[in-house]
Amino acid sequence: MKVPEHINGIQPYVPGKPIEELERELGIREAVKLASNENPLGPSPKAIDAAREALTGVNRYPDGGGYYLTRALAVHWNVSPSQILLGNGSNELIELAVRTFMVPGDEAVMAHPSFVVYDSIVRAVGGRSIPVPLSNGRHDLKAMALRVSDATRLCFIANPNNPTGTTVNQEEVAEWVQGLPDHCLLIMDEAYYEYVTDPAFPDSLGFLREGRPVLVLRTFSKAYGLAGLRIGYALGPAEVITAMNRIRQPFNTNTLAQVAALAALGDSGHLTATRKVNQDGKAYLEGELDRLGLKRLPSQTNFIFIPLPKSLPSSQVYEALLRRGVIVRPAGPAALRVTIGLEGENRAFVEAMEAFLGQEGR
Repeated sequence: MKVPEHINGIQPYVPGKPIEELERELGIREAVKLASNENPLGPSPKAIDAAREALTGVNRYPDGGGYYLTRALAVHWNVSPSQILLGNGSNELIELAVRTFMVPGDEAVMAHPSFVVYDSIVRAVGGRSIPVPLSNGRHDLKAMALRVSDATRLCFIANPNNPTGTTVNQEEVAEWVQGLPDHCLLIMDEAYYEYVTDPAFPDSLGFLREGRPVLVLRTFSKAYGLAGLRIGYALGPAEVITAMNRIRQPFNTNTLAQVAALAALGDSGHLTATRKVNQDGKAYLEGELDRLGLKRLPSQTNFIFIPLPKSLPSSQVYEALLRRGVIVRPAGPAALRVTIGLEGENRAFVEAMEAFLGQEGR
């Protein structure tokens, strides 16, 4: 069977091996995984209890509309339930938006590097990605605005950005939103929203309440620690949500994910503890990276982006750390992305990196 050219051009996502398999292959034990920006504290105990209690009912199909979680989110963010759509992680919501609003030949503007899923999904519908290089690791909104054309249907802003951890501020986004043409939907992907401490961070829901064509994506995968249950949500104009609902599969979020997310949303204590662990770990890692003479970008997330010297390809550093039992994520040929973990995990990364640099004579 012939595969369409626009599908052949997509680079498939390459999943990492399970930790247990890497340990077996490399002959190491107690490997530290700092590659996927997961919450090192795990999920809220209340979320675990809720999921465990719901297990006896998994012979029944899930609530197809996510009634209770949708209404809890509406109250939490002071919006109408008609402005909320649940998804199998925010990835599915990106796909629903692309499939709803783009046809072959349409364009989507996005930063580069940014979340790789944007490009692959746009290509999958026969659309054209318009990548705009970052400026000093940040979205260059002025340059992105110049690339918006009559064919543009979607604009993606990952804020904070993945993989760099940087943000754009309220003033920058407000100016950009005001110049957005009516035929273009702005997708504000805020997967790391709960980790942000910068007071200048944009009020994306404020733009939504003003009636702007803005779709805001949030997730329970990161700060809430429910990555394995795959549940996120979109907040947007009711007409946008209605259109996306037309192609959403009836049972796209499962029962355990819904009840765990609802419980997690109500556990402010666990979220506070998560933020503190992240802030303390970030301060430690930033200080140690400075001590080791390694560059880093300012992060508003639970990971740190480390540009590497030209003499140190990311693949080489990744392999060296892996053999020392520390798993990080190469971010292109010349950078690493390191998740902020627990105290011992962060220390293991620093020790492995220091040993590698010492071996390299730096």
